[in-house]
Amino acid sequence: MILKTNLGDSSVYGGRPRFWFFLYQLICHFILPFALVRLVLRARHDRSYLNHLQERLGFGYGHHVNQDAVWVHAVSVGETRAAQSLIEAYLARGDSILLTHMTLNGRRAGSQLFGDAIAEKRLMQVYLPYDLCWSVERFLQIFKPKLGLFMETEAWPTIVFRCHELGLPLFLVNARLSEKSANRVRRFGGAGRALFQAFNGILAQTRLDADRYRSLDVKDVEEVGNLKFDIRMDKGLVESGREWHLALKAEGRLMVCAASTRDGEEAMILDAWKELLESKAIQPAPILCIVPRHPERFSIAEKAIQNAGFAFRRRSAWRDNPTNIAVLEVLLGDSMGEMPMYYSASDLVIMGGSLLPFGGQNLIEACAAGCPVLVGEYTYNFQQATLDALASGAAIRIDIQKQKDEAGSLVLALKKLLSNVHQIELMAKAASAYSIQYQGATKRVLALVDKKIGR
Repeated sequence: MILKTNLGDSSVYGGRPRFWFFLYQLICHFILPFALVRLVLRARHDRSYLNHLQERLGFGYGHHVNQDAVWVHAVSVGETRAAQSLIEAYLARGDSILLTHMTLNGRRAGSQLFGDAIAEKRLMQVYLPYDLCWSVERFLQIFKPKLGLFMETEAWPTIVFRCHELGLPLFLVNARLSEKSANRVRRFGGAGRALFQAFNGILAQTRLDADRYRSLDVKDVEEVGNLKFDIRMDKGLVESGREWHLALKAEGRLMVCAASTRDGEEAMILDAWKELLESKAIQPAPILCIVPRHPERFSIAEKAIQNAGFAFRRRSAWRDNPTNIAVLEVLLGDSMGEMPMYYSASDLVIMGGSLLPFGGQNLIEACAAGCPVLVGEYTYNFQQATLDALASGAAIRIDIQKQKDEAGSLVLALKKLLSNVHQIELMAKAASAYSIQYQGATKRVLALVDKKIGR
């Protein structure tokens, strides 16, 4: 079935997006078998990848569906966590929530965060269907949401244009746009601009993000701040982390958390850690906690730690808080949803994704735990948040230019900070203050969306 659209109406979409749209549909249908095969291959390591497979095609939702709900789309873990305060605010108003994801880990994070609301049938989780006309049409006909809030960078043409045609209010919330992504959109000319203009509003994280959307001639762009500053950390996990921290402090040891590391970064960090320990510059020797960004890489990180010859254990080896953590050189954080615990146990964070050109990961949660941060040179995905953290004294950027060697630069930065506990304490205070200073995005998003839909 090919969905009938008005994409030729240049007054709405600009230019000639009809050609691009049908070309896009052909490509989507062509790659569909490959997407399904990819899920099957991933299922060799985790059968859960095949759960709810029909939902990805617009089927299999069961008898109970949340119609007339506020629809929040959060592709994976980070977006789901960012949406937490917003979802809780709508639930408190009495709205029901339809929460969609693209990844298994995003769905798991949502189940963990909103378990009570799911049990009470106030929130329903499903996978967002693949962006095909027929799967999108079926999805929208079944759920009939009253409002859509897409998190950060999610702009699927079929869904966005169809919601526009149906008059379903759709907003891009906590929106961010790197210069690289903006240039990519410009290459599509009017079709790229039409996609973002089809939203009822772009609610951007920062002035930089808002200006990039406006540079594409997109209207209805507002700067509202970053929802990640409004995230509430699990008190139980924070308390567990503090217990770890006290146990290490009793031994006089510091802990460094390498958080959300990406492919290639673990090896770099482990090389730097070996050099640091062999230098005996910091005594007693600190402990390193490595937490890979993606669970499928836990085993890869474990092999790298083993090959480096460190005394280590996996977090999953303990059911409760470890009692002998102080005897380790490295801890592998192979658990989901426990980042507040790792941050609260640590004295310093190395932010993954920033040492190699991945664009960096979110440093706000580390700062909220009162943990200072070391970042590399690649932070373009969180540009403003990183710049603000650096300016406030909550973070330090590793100076790779002097060494022209990432591992060597990391060793120097670690030696400098870990040998100066007073500086770490000052940075920790700055980190807490920074995380509080920029709160309030949730209220601004609610107010703007209410205004635009006339609620």
